[in-house]
Amino acid sequence: MPESRADPRGFAPGRPEAHAVVRAIDALIRVAEGVSVLVLLGMAGIVCYEVIARFAFNAPTVWVTEVSTYMFVALVFLGLAVAQRAGSHVQVELLTTHLDAPRRAVLEAVGLWVGLLFVAAAGWQMARFNFSEWLYDTRDWGLLATPQWIPELPVTLGYLLFAAAILRDLFVLRPPAAAWRAWAGPAIAAAVAAGLALYGGREVTLAGGALDPGVPILGAGVLAAALAWSGARVALAVALLYALVAGLCLLARDASPGWTGAALVAALLVLLVLGVRVALAMGAVGMVALHLTMPQPQLAILADRSWTSVNTFTLTAIATFVLMGALLVRSGITSELFDALIRWFGRTPGGLAHATVGASAVFAAVSGSSLATAATLGAVTAPEMIRRGYSRRLSYGVVAAGATLGILIPPSIAMIIYGNVVGAPVTVLFMAGVLPGLLLAAMFMATAFVWALAVPGATPDERAYGWGEKLRALAGVLPFLFLIAMVLGSLYAGVATPTEAGAVGAAAALLLCLQRRALSLRGLYDAALETVRVTAFLMLLVVGASIFSWVFDFLRLPRAAVEAVTAANLAPWVVMLLIGLVYLGLGMIIESISMMLMTLSVTFPIVVALGFDPIWFGVVLVLLIEIGLITPPVGMVLFILRGLSGDVPLRAIVLGVLPFIVAMLAFVVLLYLFPGIVTWLPSRME
Repeated sequence: MPESRADPRGFAPGRPEAHAVVRAIDALIRVAEGVSVLVLLGMAGIVCYEVIARFAFNAPTVWVTEVSTYMFVALVFLGLAVAQRAGSHVQVELLTTHLDAPRRAVLEAVGLWVGLLFVAAAGWQMARFNFSEWLYDTRDWGLLATPQWIPELPVTLGYLLFAAAILRDLFVLRPPAAAWRAWAGPAIAAAVAAGLALYGGREVTLAGGALDPGVPILGAGVLAAALAWSGARVALAVALLYALVAGLCLLARDASPGWTGAALVAALLVLLVLGVRVALAMGAVGMVALHLTMPQPQLAILADRSWTSVNTFTLTAIATFVLMGALLVRSGITSELFDALIRWFGRTPGGLAHATVGASAVFAAVSGSSLATAATLGAVTAPEMIRRGYSRRLSYGVVAAGATLGILIPPSIAMIIYGNVVGAPVTVLFMAGVLPGLLLAAMFMATAFVWALAVPGATPDERAYGWGEKLRALAGVLPFLFLIAMVLGSLYAGVATPTEAGAVGAAAALLLCLQRRALSLRGLYDAALETVRVTAFLMLLVVGASIFSWVFDFLRLPRAAVEAVTAANLAPWVVMLLIGLVYLGLGMIIESISMMLMTLSVTFPIVVALGFDPIWFGVVLVLLIEIGLITPPVGMVLFILRGLSGDVPLRAIVLGVLPFIVAMLAFVVLLYLFPGIVTWLPSRME
């Protein structure tokens, strides 16, 4: 009888989710879920308190920045298991989608076991780090002098719970046939814990270097558990994959910079193509490289990068902007905005398409997320366009294109991450994205206009609306104007910092929902839970990329790349063309934020060495990332729309978005020829 693939997030034949092991892990995840939601809401609340206390009463606090950052770290790492349970961690499905159910289940299991070893190793290193901080009473340099083991403890607990969540999914994915196999997993976990307690703190000298015995213990435990739960084929595949990665890292150890970089990238691509979660693939390759490409093993970097890459106040804005978007989705005001824009565009050829782009631009200005824009407008505008006689290709093509404005028009989550990675001021990046975002929206409208005129039957004849109807419809725009005023107004009036503006926007969105009676207590919980999931998967990408890029930086690969480009004496436009082609190629197979984090350590030094403005490059990079969002086979916006569309085939959505991709590529060229489009507004702000 053929095997059937069980969904890690659902039910499976024989009800493996009812097993005591699964129920115990589910109970722990529910606790983490509730704690994460409360921490998120508390974090947003105290940031708003800081803004009010400072602006209204001239009484700034000394604790909010530090405490809110620690709360952010806690919700991120406790949220990892929550995101895993919901299936939120992204992977490349280039190969898995072409396999039948049994083979897909095997490959999924292999990917989860590979990722589990990295998670377990990172958790072990974090536990050692945590214990050391407690033992030596290490304290923060801030005014609170917080003992560092306290805010670091959720990182350790989060990794352990994340590992348990992966084990839970593995159990449900391919339930062990015999009872003894089911209980072998907990027994092996107990044996690994005992081994770590007895021998994990000791260091073994091997080949002139110090070896942490904890990693071999964890590796043996993972392989033993894989053998017991998933069978010999899966365990052998996991061992061979790690052997392949280790072999490539050994080849990279004494090679030239070019071959070293190629070997590490090849190891990463192998894991990505086989379906290992993107963040875990970067972390796994980084972990092996920290062992085998360094003069001395540097596994402590797993803990260091896990803590330092997330322990940043600037990144708290990601959670609060996502929360704002999640609340807006539940408020119902997006439908009113769309109705208002329909009346204003009237009988213009492709009027509803223009209204969709306009609604996308306005929603982007308050959500900061292309995925939120796609999910919201994809459920509202595309079905309405089709109902009124628009072609399916134009309807979904313009929605997909409009959704990409979410990470260009401020506030932008991608810009926050870019600014944090390269040290560029987020406020300036936000201003730099305004004019390009509006111009790109205009180009989308022009594309829809030409489509409506050039393709017979693509659009129906629209009715005209009188001025009275247009003016009355403006009421649907007012809530968005209120939010824009709260977010951008508080930011540029000096009331709130760019990081705090997200919390202000979330509070404003909550007030709108309450004023409209569109949000129950359960709805607030669901919005916060969605935020935890999205924030956790984004920050795990940051952690994985931070580990991977640390290896690149230590091996001086970015410097070697800069020297190679300089020595080649290529024209700047040729280098930018090559960088653009690399991003377009990667965008076809790798999720956009992952792609940015994986490549910035190499591309950014090259761009700066050629004399390009970091702010300009940030906007161009975000634009290239936008193209990746709607480029098959991985474009996430395409799959969101496919999931919302019912019976519309993915092929129709892809064909519909192609003209808009051409428009975006033309816009990239325009920004290169006229960089002032990006830099003019920030220069006026100075």
